[in-house]
Amino acid sequence: MSTWTLGIIGGSGLYAIDGLEDRREERIETAWGAPSDTLVRGRIGKVDLVFLPRHGKGHWLTPTHVPYRANIAALKAAGCTDILSVSACGSLQEQYAPGDFVAVDQFIDRTFAREKTFFGPGMVAHVSMAQPVCARLSGLAADAVAAVGGKVHRGGTYLAMEGPQFSSLAESKLYRSWGCDVIGMTNMPEAKLAREAELPYATLAMVTDYDCWRAETEAVTVTNVLEVMHRNSALARHAIVRLAEALNGSVRTPSPQGIDSCLDFALITAPEARDPELLDRLRVIAGRVLGS
Repeated sequence: MSTWTLGIIGGSGLYAIDGLEDRREERIETAWGAPSDTLVRGRIGKVDLVFLPRHGKGHWLTPTHVPYRANIAALKAAGCTDILSVSACGSLQEQYAPGDFVAVDQFIDRTFAREKTFFGPGMVAHVSMAQPVCARLSGLAADAVAAVGGKVHRGGTYLAMEGPQFSSLAESKLYRSWGCDVIGMTNMPEAKLAREAELPYATLAMVTDYDCWRAETEAVTVTNVLEVMHRNSALARHAIVRLAEALNGSVRTPSPQGIDSCLDFALITAPEARDPELLDRLRVIAGRVLGS
């Protein structure tokens, strides 16, 4: 049992958290380089929060160039117990309207130009992604959105595309035919890396547009994305505060889905075949199972 240290990865439109007490900045260098920006630490009541803007201050990193491994490693090194991603997304279904939030519970990863694992030759690991988000954290985050007056959908499939261009009409129609609900560019490989780091992860996706499949709606542009995003970002900040308040005073127990110990059955490389240099890099991620 432990206290909560909630890592918040802010996507487009979310670059700060309101109401942080004891606010301070911390720069962490990882074995995978520097994260997107300086970490901002603080607390709301008894809950510690660590905030990281995914694209960096000023939004200077493209979705492809976000240092996903460094970001997750930095949050792990900072003592985070759980991670909440807040991300802008496009809607692929009529019922998910601009301004709504979606507590995503599934992903389809269509990215192709990103490093997707901390492990590699000399230390191979296979973690399960069957249930890619922490159901408990996702439910608490959805409750927080509803409590501050937002409309939230509980569950939905997020299609992660490479970007940075938006979809073609044919692609948008294809993803709809697959049963995808929302589309974005940043939650993969983020969710996979969080799982490898044994960090329960959840996504609040803020719907900004209808992508380009909806004939009666103008195709997505940065202008209309920003317009909706700016309206939603204040609600997202309020929801984060409400989530922290809901966690206040509660004792954190391990994720009911076993995420905190998922590496127990994931490492496959025989001890004599393990690369000492890679093992040293992995200490912050997998030290619990690798030993000190």
